Amino acid sequence: MFDLDKWQEILSTIKKNKMRTFLTGFSVAWGIFMLMILLGSGNGLSNGVAANFMNDAVNAMWIWTGETTIAHQGLKPGRPIQFRNDDYDLIEKLPGVESASGRYFMGNTRYSYENESGEYTTVTCHPELNDVEKMELIEGRFINEVDILQDRKVVVIGKDIHTALFKEKPALGEYVRINNVPFKVVGVCIEPGSTRNRNAYMPVSTAQKVFNGSNRLHNFALTIDGKTLQESQEIEERIRNTFARKHRFDVTDESALGMYNKLENYIQTMRIFQAIKIFIWIIGIGTLIAGIVGVSNIMLIVVKERTKEIGIRKAIGASPASVVGLILLESILITTVAGYIGLVLGTGLMELINYSMVQSAGDAAQQGETVFLNPTVDFGVAVAATLLLVVAGTLAGYIPAKRAASIKPIVALRDE
Repeated sequence: MFDLDKWQEILSTIKKNKMRTFLTGFSVAWGIFMLMILLGSGNGLSNGVAANFMNDAVNAMWIWTGETTIAHQGLKPGRPIQFRNDDYDLIEKLPGVESASGRYFMGNTRYSYENESGEYTTVTCHPELNDVEKMELIEGRFINEVDILQDRKVVVIGKDIHTALFKEKPALGEYVRINNVPFKVVGVCIEPGSTRNRNAYMPVSTAQKVFNGSNRLHNFALTIDGKTLQESQEIEERIRNTFARKHRFDVTDESALGMYNKLENYIQTMRIFQAIKIFIWIIGIGTLIAGIVGVSNIMLIVVKERTKEIGIRKAIGASPASVVGLILLESILITTVAGYIGLVLGTGLMELINYSMVQSAGDAAQQGETVFLNPTVDFGVAVAATLLLVVAGTLAGYIPAKRAASIKPIVALRDE
């Protein structure tokens, strides 16, 4: 293996056949380069979609009401379904529901502070909404249970509202007027996955009393205790059956009660990307095989060209193992060097693309507002692919090497 004369002979052979060596190495390097590009692109798509899902809890569920379209228990279709506070008390106690927040919809409301004012969206909620939507607090705190119980006039404002109303001033402890009603600012937050932070959050109980909401609720945001698709669907069915009995509508009437199960959507989407990854691996391995076949063909040509030389070697006492080793070392050298070049170029290009995307996207990429994120290949996978290529190149060179070792000296010396 470490015979200097043997390595000098291999290098001399490569120098004499530069074009042949280049074409052989190019087929190998191209194969692993394309494998790295394909794997990196597949990871980039998968990471981007997964990051978008992570803006909210993966096990989140949203429920809203509509109108019935099916007659049920003597009641005509077209009947509006309305949630109330007792529905919130009911849903948070259902098996499989981890946390729940109700919302009374206020729409766009007028915010003012000193000489500044503007219209923004007010989200009325319970403290558990932060379990679902995962707001990032810059200052202060989020709505808590005491705010709900005491109907406190407090509000958590988005970063854009803070910038528009307060400019560079601190907002915590200050009072903003919401539809001319003073509310104390207790927090400033950033919404996940959004570059427009124009929402404000206030206790739902306060909104119902101050803005004539009675005990009405418009929708629920939940997190559920479901790890698999089947478990999440069972919880969804349990919730639908519960509300169908309470509000007397047909359980199959989807217009009466709308539901979005994020876990179900997440699992199905990730299955699609798993299938895409498998497809990418198939294409990449096919490209590698094409390179390996190229190496094998070139080595066959090498044996053919060096038939007389091999005959002379055997005639003066060279063993079959030395002949096999000489040809195998040449195959391993070309495969290893070319494979490493393809690996470096492929991973380097993916890292460059990733760096460029992070620099150009800025905050949007960090917050998950992209479908292509971190298109890099795991180092272990890259090394394993290169080692696989070297082993396969060795096997590809073994067949012609074995054939060369079996040639009789007298036959080799007669070869034209």
